[in-house]
Amino acid sequence: MGIIVAIDGPAGSGKSSTAKEVARRLNFTYVDTGAMYRAVTLATLRNRLPVCEEEKITDLARRLNIHFRWIDDIHHTFLDGEDVTNEIRSSEVAAMVSPVSAIPGVRIVMAEQQREMAKQDNIVMEGRDIGTNVFPDADYKFYMDADVAVRAQRRMRDYEHIGQKLSIAEIIEELKKRDKIDSSRSHSPLKKADDAIVIDTTNLTFQEQVDKILSIIRT
Repeated sequence: MGIIVAIDGPAGSGKSSTAKEVARRLNFTYVDTGAMYRAVTLATLRNRLPVCEEEKITDLARRLNIHFRWIDDIHHTFLDGEDVTNEIRSSEVAAMVSPVSAIPGVRIVMAEQQREMAKQDNIVMEGRDIGTNVFPDADYKFYMDADVAVRAQRRMRDYEHIGQKLSIAEIIEELKKRDKIDSSRSHSPLKKADDAIVIDTTNLTFQEQVDKILSIIRT
């Protein structure tokens, strides 16, 4: 197993874009675990499975083939061979991803796949439980956060990119709901690892976020 950089934090904290750039600058493999859970959620919606069907959703997650590929400098997510990069960012998936991700069996299946990904390469992995559950012994652990209003502005840009329009008030409500579900679930909840370095990105530029993490890793 190579070097593992774990970056956790809530939605809109800047962890995905920052993790991608950190991985690129270090020439490490980048893994977006949030995209993996979104892919499972998309498959759940397509199969019309209610969240209460935990065993069926877990079995579905186990059968899915989720992988990533860089295309023209954009990180694409594939679900059973289909490019679902934009579809997993829809508001419909966003509304269901936290309940689906809270299913213990789904988290166990995804964590197994994530650990497998890190067996051969140096890796930057971002999510919500990387430093606490997936890789508690990661070489570097970071926890990124930001004011919810700033996070909502960032999320709005994501929605606009895929042609969806939501108000700031709607997005703030969505983020607060996700935060509550993610931090209170019984299995591997969203929380800062005791030894993680906290980075508040509220007033940081993208480049400042990247440079701060790189300066620590390269020290």
